[in-house]
Amino acid sequence: MDESSPIGHAPQRRPTIRDVAAAAGVSRGTVSRVINGGHWVSPDARTAVDAAIARTGYTTNHHARSLATGRSDSLAFLLTEPQHLLFSDPTFALLLRGATQALAERSMTLVLLVADTESAQANIEHYVRAGHVDGVLLISSHESNTLLTSLVDAGVPTVCSGIPLGDHAFVPTVSVDEDGSARMMTRYLLDRGHRRIAVITGPDDTPGGRFRLEGFRAEMGELFDPDLVEQDTYDSDAGAAAMTRLLERAPDIDAVFAASDVMAVGAIAAARKLGRRVPQDIAVAGFDDSGLAATHDPPLTTMRQPWPEISSKMVEMLLDVIRGIPREAVVLPTTLVVRESA
Repeated sequence: MDESSPIGHAPQRRPTIRDVAAAAGVSRGTVSRVINGGHWVSPDARTAVDAAIARTGYTTNHHARSLATGRSDSLAFLLTEPQHLLFSDPTFALLLRGATQALAERSMTLVLLVADTESAQANIEHYVRAGHVDGVLLISSHESNTLLTSLVDAGVPTVCSGIPLGDHAFVPTVSVDEDGSARMMTRYLLDRGHRRIAVITGPDDTPGGRFRLEGFRAEMGELFDPDLVEQDTYDSDAGAAAMTRLLERAPDIDAVFAASDVMAVGAIAAARKLGRRVPQDIAVAGFDDSGLAATHDPPLTTMRQPWPEISSKMVEMLLDVIRGIPREAVVLPTTLVVRESA
């Protein structure tokens, strides 16, 4: 056998903490402390260990480390929506990208979990309870869904995007001012002279669906007409169907506030199909400014959510919760972005 062939060589041994300690001239305990954050290690020792790690090519055995520390160095990005929305609604992709970047800066991993069926939810509960992740970023929540309650009961560190409905006031959250944002958009449409304003909002068991409708109703005041309200899922087809129903029973509406850009895009398509021009015959405004709004024809007037800040703040809060540091709810501002659709 040709000993120069790879077959003729034994597999290269993976460097260990013992190798790093020998190369640095320190104890294995010192190497371990450097790897786990550098606490109680002198600057000279840390410099020596860092150089030895680079010289030996040592990388952390995350499985062994998780057994020793009880930590996986990973968080779950948990979505409780149908899988197709992960690809059709750009807001989820923005949050996923932001969370991934925030964890990459900390040398941690993000695990994507989608609980869109009862069986998937049961599997995810088992997975999370088993300690495969250190905590959960819950990206969407429904009042009728028991998943959040299960996570809390199991003691799983959890931070929610949006204020969860129901008895979960103690769960840390990162949200935008849903009510105030809806009021701002509604006031903008009123100031533009619109009076027959309809709203297409999300499910009533979601924070966005409920609170954006409440803000719209409050700002409309005596002009509010319950016949001009449609609630459906956050997708384009739902927005189109809602706009069709609105125009069939109230052909005189002159503006529509859709509680997501994706719904607004569907609403515009339906309006055009029924012979209405946007914005000449009917103004349409959205919510999110997820990237879709700026590229649509016409570009959407919308409420911009601070996506990078939402993601980074959720990660920051969850890591604090994991360390036992209490965190309170954070509410971030939105911005009215005026474009051609309204």
